[in-house]
Amino acid sequence: MNPITPADQTVAEPRAPEETITASILSAVAEHRLPAGTKLGEQALSDLFSCHRSNVRRALTSLAAQHVIEIRPHRGAFVATPSPREAREVFEARRTVERTLARLAIPHAGAADIAQMRAMIAEEAEARAGGDKPAELRLSRAFHMKIAEIAGNGVLGQFLAELTLRTTLILGLYGDASASSCARDDHGPIVDALEAGEEARLVALVDEHLAHLEAGLDFERGASRPMTLAEQLSPGTGI
Repeated sequence: MNPITPADQTVAEPRAPEETITASILSAVAEHRLPAGTKLGEQALSDLFSCHRSNVRRALTSLAAQHVIEIRPHRGAFVATPSPREAREVFEARRTVERTLARLAIPHAGAADIAQMRAMIAEEAEARAGGDKPAELRLSRAFHMKIAEIAGNGVLGQFLAELTLRTTLILGLYGDASASSCARDDHGPIVDALEAGEEARLVALVDEHLAHLEAGLDFERGASRPMTLAEQLSPGTGI
């Protein structure tokens, strides 16, 4: 199974090769197909996306600015490997951002928004039951981003987009790979509170949900052996 492919895009076809590369790597990271520590070789990516290495470098620079990859001097680019301290700081930042977004979303949440979020929850449950981890992760992240969309604060929404990606890396590195990221039905009560306009309850539920995710981390687990991009792209290799 190829962890990253040029088809990994959820919106209109990006115009420049570096945008295609960036979108594909973000998608692969978000779905745990590209784990922390994976080396991203310039030539391998250039060959995969049929582009010049300068396009690859621009994509890697953009991803590094989003804290999705790390560029190590004389070694190259690797998918970021968050430390335990960084993991705690990311969750602390998420709590701060998501509390505010939840409050902002209350006066703007309409019937169509609530219906869409309930549909997301149903799809997420279906993916979990079917063992489709990439789809489950994608839908879980989309749920949180939907709240940001409803809230209507683009700056905070950008912060959350980065934080949710970094959370995905953290869960892949320190979480139980066999467990669901949302084993309990955390999202359902959040929608109920949003629909009812119960601010205090909504904020408490968001806090509880993030605490549940953070509590499942095992910092003694440590990073597994980093896999090369060639290993990730070998036929039959999966995550």
